[in-house]
Amino acid sequence: MGDPSASPEALVPRFQLERVLNQDQAGRRVSMLGAIDGLPALLVLERAPFPASGAYLGRLPGCLARVRNLGANDVYSWSMARTGSDGGGGGGEGGGDADDGFFADLKINLIYPCTETHVKKYSKQGVRFVAETPELYRGAVRPYMQSKREQGRLNWVFNIIEGRTEVDDVIYRTRLGEAGDEGFLLLPDLNWDRSTLEALHLLALVERRDMWSLRDLKKKHIPWLEHMRARLVSATVSTYPSIQPDQLKLPRERPWGSTASSKRCASWRATPRRAWTA
Repeated sequence: MGDPSASPEALVPRFQLERVLNQDQAGRRVSMLGAIDGLPALLVLERAPFPASGAYLGRLPGCLARVRNLGANDVYSWSMARTGSDGGGGGGEGGGDADDGFFADLKINLIYPCTETHVKKYSKQGVRFVAETPELYRGAVRPYMQSKREQGRLNWVFNIIEGRTEVDDVIYRTRLGEAGDEGFLLLPDLNWDRSTLEALHLLALVERRDMWSLRDLKKKHIPWLEHMRARLVSATVSTYPSIQPDQLKLPRERPWGSTASSKRCASWRATPRRAWTA
């Protein structure tokens, strides 16, 4: 018989898993039922925040045991990686999955070469709420969006729409150029690891280039939006049969990139893919 009064340091290593009860917080926390020395035990594991130590973080990229590439587009690439020693079986560098012993514990986004704009975007900064009036939109927001377009900040969008990158990742699309203003496509968002359905995050992109924000949507566009929503839901449940339509949520997004996610553990996040103006 076990000793429930023993220290956690002694008890946790003796935990024997019976079954997984739940995974939540986009797969970052798992609840498991098992036993320790013959007595029932419930163990909840949650990934801890990264330490603030510059020395530790500086060593981390060089200590990755394996890196598996998920995709690349323009200066952006994204991968899954495992820290520590590579004790799993099979697979070589840059490949593998759960079937060959590869279990990733890090999701990596790389921007190379990056610009000062990227540096500012990912640096710590204050956040303020601003009421965007029509005047503010015309005088500040729209010119800013125009400047980003001219700098090529939407090249990653055009690469996907025109079939130059991420072609194999596309889940559904209307035939390029044949649907006129109603053309669109659906593919996994780079914020998703491509395997954890509880954290499902998909991205829809429209072909038309005359819509820069929600301000460009009019009443006449409602049938198009309803049709697109129906096709997106249908394509998602067909691709991922374990997901039902009423488990999905399509948040309101900028017309360039509408996101979709599973709400099994959490509602779909409305985070834009790579921040469409950045």
